[in-house]
Amino acid sequence: MAATDEVTGAEDDALYVLTAVLLTPAQFPSVLGDDYPEACAALGMEPAPQGYGLVLGQDGEGARWTVVVDDVSLVAVAIASWDCGMEYDLSPDERAVVAALPGWPLALAVATPGVPAPHDPAPDPEFQDQRPLSPPDTESWGPAQRRLGADEIALQWAAWRAQIDDADFALPGAGGAENPESTEAPEGMAGPDPEGTHGSQGGDDSGSGSRTDSGTGSRAGSGATGQSAADDDGAAGGNAGTAAALGGAPAQGTAPTEEPPVPSADTGSHPGIKRVLAEAHGYLDRQPPVGRVRSAFAHENARTLRVDGPGWSMVARTDDIAFVLLDEEPGEVLPVGRGSALPALLDALDRMAVRPA
Repeated sequence: MAATDEVTGAEDDALYVLTAVLLTPAQFPSVLGDDYPEACAALGMEPAPQGYGLVLGQDGEGARWTVVVDDVSLVAVAIASWDCGMEYDLSPDERAVVAALPGWPLALAVATPGVPAPHDPAPDPEFQDQRPLSPPDTESWGPAQRRLGADEIALQWAAWRAQIDDADFALPGAGGAENPESTEAPEGMAGPDPEGTHGSQGGDDSGSGSRTDSGTGSRAGSGATGQSAADDDGAAGGNAGTAAALGGAPAQGTAPTEEPPVPSADTGSHPGIKRVLAEAHGYLDRQPPVGRVRSAFAHENARTLRVDGPGWSMVARTDDIAFVLLDEEPGEVLPVGRGSALPALLDALDRMAVRPA
């Protein structure tokens, strides 16, 4: 975490840096949106192909400010240094500053010592219509909370995976699936914490997919069944978004030459999961907005996939199962077994996904 690095400028205009996050097609605070353009829109920024760095801090009067810079590499180095426990003086050049926005788009639990408590700056007479940035509401279940839950599963994959018994899933070609045990939050895992951030990465303060009213872990209950992906000869259902045109930049990733079969389960499976799998398969036919499908390193032979769409999030390992969260299923984490078709879908999505540089 940054201490109080000072962004260049006059003393009265100095910004005491508290943290920084990346806002790029492959890495952005998912709490802000399902994809990169949506996350940029939350800040009133155009989705530049190279992305931005966000520097969050306070001025000498304690007011909250978010400085947007186009020197993405500088911010990435700072974050990496802080994550390693090293000091790093994050001082972007004034020429790299794209905008200085009042407020913070993410919740921080830290403050600069020696200045007044964090507060929104006074309105600027020249920009009466500009409202200070504020974090999305995560007190009740909704898109922001759902995405935070998916963040936590990706971060704590081993803990969540250990709760799922593969025997709970239907084998390929089986007529049904047993209901798995409720998936409780792994021991020591807290629920979503809208008041803090995760280290220097700030924006991706990932809460678990917990029930917000109790703070307990999510479960795969409410009649949801562990689902195995089985072969289906039907066409993919539902398009999910249009192609994102970022300044005319070509779409990132390469669509597969042969489409995998649409994963589906028996007619008794969860309808929400069937919809998610169909819409995810639809991304192979029509490029979604950039950032809807992201791939990150998991281990030597696997990638972690993050796929989002209207009302849903999916986290998967290319060598394992998937977890689905739905807006209409508050606090529920629904596991999806590999079956015979899911592996091909995950591989195809991985090939088209954007990846960190």
